[in-house]
Amino acid sequence: MSPSVRVETDLLGELEIPSDAYYGIHTARAVSNFPLLGQPVHPELVTCLALLKHACAEANMKAGVLDERIGAAILQACREIADGALRDQFLVDALQGGAGTSSNMNANEVIANRAIEILGGEKGDYGLVHPNDHVNMSQSTNDVFPTAVKVAAIRLLRPVATAMSDLQGALQKKEAQFAAVVKLGRTEMQDAVPVTMGQVFAAWAQAIQRDWWRLYKVEERLRQVNLGGTAVGTGLNAPLRYVYYATDFLRDLTGLGIARAENLIDVTQNCDVFVEVSGLLKAAAVNLAKIAADLRLLSSGPRGGIGELRLPPRQAGSSIMPGKVNPVIPEAATQAAFQVMANDQAITLAAQAGQLELNAFIPLIAHNLFQSLDLLQRSTRMLMDLCIQGIEVDEARCQELLQSSAALATAIAPYVGYEQASAIAKRALAGEGSVPELLLREGLATAEQVQAMLSPEQLTTPGIAGDTSRRR
Repeated sequence: MSPSVRVETDLLGELEIPSDAYYGIHTARAVSNFPLLGQPVHPELVTCLALLKHACAEANMKAGVLDERIGAAILQACREIADGALRDQFLVDALQGGAGTSSNMNANEVIANRAIEILGGEKGDYGLVHPNDHVNMSQSTNDVFPTAVKVAAIRLLRPVATAMSDLQGALQKKEAQFAAVVKLGRTEMQDAVPVTMGQVFAAWAQAIQRDWWRLYKVEERLRQVNLGGTAVGTGLNAPLRYVYYATDFLRDLTGLGIARAENLIDVTQNCDVFVEVSGLLKAAAVNLAKIAADLRLLSSGPRGGIGELRLPPRQAGSSIMPGKVNPVIPEAATQAAFQVMANDQAITLAAQAGQLELNAFIPLIAHNLFQSLDLLQRSTRMLMDLCIQGIEVDEARCQELLQSSAALATAIAPYVGYEQASAIAKRALAGEGSVPELLLREGLATAEQVQAMLSPEQLTTPGIAGDTSRRR
């Protein structure tokens, strides 16, 4: 045997492991077995696995079933990993069979070998610290992995909610900035009654506010964990004292309101909470994509499109057309939103595919959920920082399109009737004059009445435009 390797044994036989590796035979087999995404599990999941193993070791020590010397070494190893050490030793692909067993064993092996070092031993000397007997004591992958996924999801969810809140604030600032700018509204891509540009941004802000609130509240469902349930939720091989201590220690370590679920069997086999969280992320992605699409339309042109908004230029838009600038930030945000929507479908399929006492597909759920959380946080920040905050409005263009539209005929319908208003609109579209000009030409209203009916304030607030008796 080469001095650069060590031999480890499992139920399948022997395998050579690099002598300087902190991982062991289970990790090595998993790396060989699952060449799928080519990327390991999310870094936040590694952090949370280390925190969870720390809590479990503390609980086992307090329950009197884990040797204090071994336990202390395990705690030190967990703290180091939680702080970012040995991340290159977590090699298992994010997509893996076994309901997360490979990632759990990857953590067990790395922690065990680092603890062996701390105690003065050589890596692979599992007589000092064993990955299963000591690091995984009182645990199963089936309670460890889902709990770690939930803790990681909460830690990733909070920045998303904060980003949504900040985006809402940025949109509200634009609402105030553009409150007096009246523009043409549009329904089904056709001219509609006027709105203010401030009202446009206010509607976007309200949609984002709902997303923030939903994401802020859904954390409550993620706090219910099955730690202590072991294989199927019955708690076999977990001392009762440990079961109570483990969740308490995890709560203290994370600073999160982690609580033991009322029915551990339920939480072990059912993954609907992840579907719920993903669904809310999808809803937020839908709103983000809608806003991005509106921004692209309202800034289209600048000469051949709507051109009412000017987005901050971020890069040259064409390798062949000089001077072209594209709405690249809304486009990128849209792609991120589409990916979140696609991830939700994968999460839905994986959650419903669970069978009997366990869902084997939780690694897929975890990977897609974490990707969605990351994407939504980053795309929200990107859209806010690189687009929303620098948007300008072209007031002259807004007025040009508004005054040339026959949509103003809607405001005169209460006075001249629907049929007469339709005739005025048709003539305006035929180029015979604007709606105000035709009203005056036909003697249907005085100049004062036209001014009252078609004033910006009257057109964009409730009531009949020009009705001086209407209340404000």
